[in-house]
Amino acid sequence: MSEIMISRPSKDELDKLGIDKWSSWECDPSDFDWQYPAEETAYVFKGKVVVTPADSAKVEINAGDLVVFPKGLKCHWRVIERIEKVYKMGK
Repeated sequence: MSEIMISRPSKDELDKLGIDKWSSWECDPSDFDWQYPAEETAYVFKGKVVVTPADSAKVEINAGDLVVFPKGLKCHWRVIERIEKVYKMGK
């Protein structure tokens, strides 16, 4: 399975991606399992999360990260600090 990809884009790069038109999502500290029905690209404005894929090592995601979650990824989310993100779903 593909890996979670994380980058730290500049404001110009974020503007080119059009993140101001993406859907928003927020979550208080919690734990839950999740499976991605499609590829998701997300930008984290605030918070800290540890995502543990079923088939690989845990990944820490922080404010300022642009994250691509592959389609079909099964994982466990542990929201450490309230997360505020925007996202778009692919195919």
